[in-house]
Amino acid sequence: MPSEDLAPSARPGPAAPGAVLLCRAPADSVALVAALLPEPLLLTAAGEGWSVLVPEGRAWADGAEPVDRVATGWATALAVGTPWPVLALWWDRDRAGYTLAAGFRRPVGYVWLADGTPAGEDEAMRTFAAKLGLDPVLDVQSLDRLAEPDPASDARARLRGLLAVLSRAGVRLPAGLTPGAPTADLRTALRDRPGVRRIDRETLRESAREELHALGEGLIGPRLPSRWPSSPSPSPLSCLPPYLPSSGGPAARALALAQIALGLPLAVRGLRRRSPGWLTVGGLLLAHGTLALACELTRPRD
Repeated sequence: MPSEDLAPSARPGPAAPGAVLLCRAPADSVALVAALLPEPLLLTAAGEGWSVLVPEGRAWADGAEPVDRVATGWATALAVGTPWPVLALWWDRDRAGYTLAAGFRRPVGYVWLADGTPAGEDEAMRTFAAKLGLDPVLDVQSLDRLAEPDPASDARARLRGLLAVLSRAGVRLPAGLTPGAPTADLRTALRDRPGVRRIDRETLRESAREELHALGEGLIGPRLPSRWPSSPSPSPLSCLPPYLPSSGGPAARALALAQIALGLPLAVRGLRRRSPGWLTVGGLLLAHGTLALACELTRPRD
């Protein structure tokens, strides 16, 4: 039977779980923070001012944790303590959707069933547009159409429609990176492209080491000595780049302590529930808070 003769409910939706994460920031800014996620990822540019992360998919491979919950947890974790929003596009055999996270604010998301039937709240689309600074007329009209019934559009078509709207905000996914496709195909499409980085825990260690060396060279000379000089000098941590916590007096200390106080119970909750999403959010809050507190404690006093 030709595919065009299939009833809307019989059209295939996304065949297997998968997700990609769009960050409204350059890849250099995303790399160090993304390395805190508990899974290897591929990172590359996705248009002017955007980057995309493609995970291996281990977190949902065994079906113990739904892909939407994992993707939402990761997007929230990446957005905590950073000045840029993170958009997770996810899909499985029955549904597809998105989650937009920005700072400590509540994430906003929308869901479509596999055949394209809208299953989210209409207001979510307008909140989504407002948080990303999209055009309040043209873009919102396009998003509203995605929240209306359309027998000709399945879940994958809805995700493509969402990306078409985001293209007006600068999003350009690399060729072959099509949401709804198997994760293995997505990673294959990226693996041999120039400018693609593999992000994991080793990346975090190497990036932090390079960052400290670069900062040290700018502060105390062309080479970073094997030991910190005995004479008073600014701490390298006091000049952390804008995507990491910075030092700033009592307000910074209060924020750091708040992050630690919030992150600890979330991390414990993630451990108890064996939830990668909550564990990642808690871990990132703890990491950001601890690093910010270290910045403040090592900052030279007047």
